[in-house]
Amino acid sequence: MSHVRFVRAGLARQAGSLALLALLAGAASLAAQGATASITDPRVGLHPGMTDAGVASKNMDLVGHRAKPDIFDGPGGARGLTYANSDLAFRGNYVFQGNFSGFSIWDMSNPARPVLRNSILCATGQGDPSIYGNLLFISSESTGDRSDCGTQGVKDAKDRMVGVRIWDISDIDHPKKVADVQTCRGSHTHTLVHDPKDKSIVYIYVSGSAGVRAESDLAGCVNAPIDSANTSLFRIDVIRVPLAHPEQAKVVSGARIFNELTAAKSHGNPPGDVARRARAGLTITMNGQQVTVPANIVTPLLDSIVKARSGTGVPTAEDSTTARNFLQSRMPPPTPAGRGGRGNGGPSQCHDITVYPAIGLGAGACGGYGLLLDLSDPANPKRIDFVGDSNFAFWHSATFSNDGSKLLFTDEWGGGTAPRCRIIDPLDWGADAIFTLKDRKLTQGAYFKMPAAQTDQENCVAHNGSLVPVPGRDIMVQGWYQGGVDVFDFTDAMHPREIAYFDRGPIPNHPERPDSSSTAIVTGGFWAGYWYNGHIYASEIARGIDVFDLTPSEWLSQNEIDAAKLVHWEQFNPQSQPKIEWPAAFPVVRSYLDQLVRNSGLEAARTGEIARALNSAEKMAGATRGAALTKLASQLERDAKGAADEWRVRAMAQAVRDLAKASH
Repeated sequence: MSHVRFVRAGLARQAGSLALLALLAGAASLAAQGATASITDPRVGLHPGMTDAGVASKNMDLVGHRAKPDIFDGPGGARGLTYANSDLAFRGNYVFQGNFSGFSIWDMSNPARPVLRNSILCATGQGDPSIYGNLLFISSESTGDRSDCGTQGVKDAKDRMVGVRIWDISDIDHPKKVADVQTCRGSHTHTLVHDPKDKSIVYIYVSGSAGVRAESDLAGCVNAPIDSANTSLFRIDVIRVPLAHPEQAKVVSGARIFNELTAAKSHGNPPGDVARRARAGLTITMNGQQVTVPANIVTPLLDSIVKARSGTGVPTAEDSTTARNFLQSRMPPPTPAGRGGRGNGGPSQCHDITVYPAIGLGAGACGGYGLLLDLSDPANPKRIDFVGDSNFAFWHSATFSNDGSKLLFTDEWGGGTAPRCRIIDPLDWGADAIFTLKDRKLTQGAYFKMPAAQTDQENCVAHNGSLVPVPGRDIMVQGWYQGGVDVFDFTDAMHPREIAYFDRGPIPNHPERPDSSSTAIVTGGFWAGYWYNGHIYASEIARGIDVFDLTPSEWLSQNEIDAAKLVHWEQFNPQSQPKIEWPAAFPVVRSYLDQLVRNSGLEAARTGEIARALNSAEKMAGATRGAALTKLASQLERDAKGAADEWRVRAMAQAVRDLAKASH
């Protein structure tokens, strides 16, 4: 999420029928502009509610839920932030949930009944977590964050903590902070990177989007152009962590992966939004996009203009033009992606970096670009390719396919707090962009976006997700804020397909609060959806934490779900992507068979014979089973030569051969 203040603004209750009428009106005016979100989807028009919102789901069941802990239910000290849940990390049966004001530890021994094991109050600004053994890493970016975790704000720079906190969680009930690694731009997000040559070391790639701290605040911080050798801009900080002595963790390098990148092109507001803003009131251009000026600024300005001309009554059109020109003249010129107009206007920082050590590559969502990184020297990552896309507004995060042949980037258009899944929002804006990856070069494929039209009261845009470990397919689960949790297949980079979803209605307003507004959004929804050891875990910003199970459908079989459940990790950090490996098992083989039936990759008569052979072999044991499976694998290798889906038949043959070896 972009760096924003979560102010508790209100949202008027909106009846589903009224929402649907508004969507229908929008659809009628935009029908000629190309593909738009669906207005007949069951997710459209859900009634609002914090604990009783309307729900729509398809091919996935909510099996566990717990509300946000009471410790995170209130104003955030001197900064006025709500206690918003953020990202997740996993170890054993525990889920570590970040929060803008600390973190929670959930015991998921029984996913249907999550148990809150601990909550720690320690303001962060966003609080993205990572886990390695008994060390928990938490991002901190707000200048109001304190080294002692206090809530009173910072008056003296020596009390400020902006960077990465390291906690020892050997005792889950009593976490102990062992290090504060200060950085010049804080840590909006971070990524854990293993050193393949030294298992006693891990590195942390720090993505900090705050302004550069003054040198009086932190020695060594320099706010200078890109060509300055000492600039704290245009780099990612790399922290080295000795696992045996985490208190010695420190910044050891600043990777200059942005050299020679210039400002990238991006789009503004959707045409329908521009027209609506113009009807709604006085608009100006800010950083290349039209914005509506709040009434509390416009009204007194117009009153003063009327008074200055000795007028009375309602302001005239000329008065409105004068006000608009005055406000526009006070706007700074568009800020280049390089921040502050320094350097060449290219990106000065990444929002998020995903690493895939098994293939030696990383991917950075950085300013106006997606970067491909070489990790052969983890302390000094190098850029080897980059892509831009004028349909993207804010490159946010990345996910590799398991075989490394594809790379998916997300676009967090609107920063996560704006409604960007409405009928007026194009389906290729605020979406995922799928790229094929070959010979370390990226080629763009199609887009995927949560397809159901959402309301003006639902912040919605592409956000964090991970792979669902189904053999032979590239399937991803992803959070879309108040657009819900979505599961989709991107095996075919040009034709992604939605498989499952879960969505709740908008979070209602808080009419008892004096700052309530009938049009403002209460920021909430799913920060992320991640698959971990057989279930989907989703961090809900305002409501708590959810656990889901996938259910069989025409697009996902029970065998494929069972095969996915066979994959287990001791720990999982979504931005440190592990290679998925399946054990030798019948559900893995049958997953490939189900896919061949689904896509007509092999003649129906033959798939029937294979199914019967597998059923027969499963009833056998030991060497007899091994011999039967070895025979079947040889037959499948011959079948592959004339198959419509040769690759999948060969993959199934190898899975059968692995199963035969395991049977002896």
